[in-house]
Amino acid sequence: MKDDDQTLRPSDSYVQSFARGLEVIRSFGAAAPRQTLTEVADATGLTRAGARRILLTLHTLGYVRMEGRAFELTPKILDLGFAYLTSMPMWHSAQPVMDALVEQVHESCSIAVLDGQDVVYVMRVHTHKIMSTNLGIGSRLPAFWTSLGRVLLAELPAHELQHLLETRDRSQFTRLTVQDDDALLAQIGQVRVQGWCLLNQELEEGLTSVAAPIRNAAGKVVAAMNISGQANRTTPEIMRQELLPQLLQAAGRVSALLGYRAGSGATRAGAVRR
Repeated sequence: MKDDDQTLRPSDSYVQSFARGLEVIRSFGAAAPRQTLTEVADATGLTRAGARRILLTLHTLGYVRMEGRAFELTPKILDLGFAYLTSMPMWHSAQPVMDALVEQVHESCSIAVLDGQDVVYVMRVHTHKIMSTNLGIGSRLPAFWTSLGRVLLAELPAHELQHLLETRDRSQFTRLTVQDDDALLAQIGQVRVQGWCLLNQELEEGLTSVAAPIRNAAGKVVAAMNISGQANRTTPEIMRQELLPQLLQAAGRVSALLGYRAGSGATRAGAVRR
């Protein structure tokens, strides 16, 4: 934990112990599902005594279990994430639309929201496993190199987008990963104009995807929906010509369920022909 980062802390209302507890929870994951007290302390920057107090508190509340010297999260931790999902009626409305779309296109469909540099998956309907990473609700991927992310980034004010661009990951994920700042801004600008994004193997070799925005009653983009496929089976051209129209219709239906009524750039038929 970066205790010296005062810019993120309203000094009169910041509860440091609560923030440290969340940091301990976040230290667990696929790379570290079980940790000792020392490992948690090292991962979070806490003292052993501080980490111990937090872990024992989480254990008392049922969010952590102990086995010998090791700690691990319990299923109860899911209550924290599902509180977000159940508080958003969008997800209940979207599920049958996504189910119908997957049945039509025979490809996986996801909905994600933007959280800093990442997209976070909040709904996913599988058809085939298409990535080496097993994506599910709560999974994170870098926003600049996902179709979902570029749709969401396209809606940000210019100063916010510029900040994210300057602080983004510089990894070359595949031979097709776009890393030039000007090229990324140009592509995001194109997404803003056309109302959808097609991405070809920039994050993982063999993965193609196409995404469209989901808007609320005020016309604000609150999430994005995509279809993902294998490039050797579902080429970018197939994505654009055959799957994009169905995706736009599905995203439009979810937007309508959220109260969006005006003619949307994401749903107009002309967008597919750009």
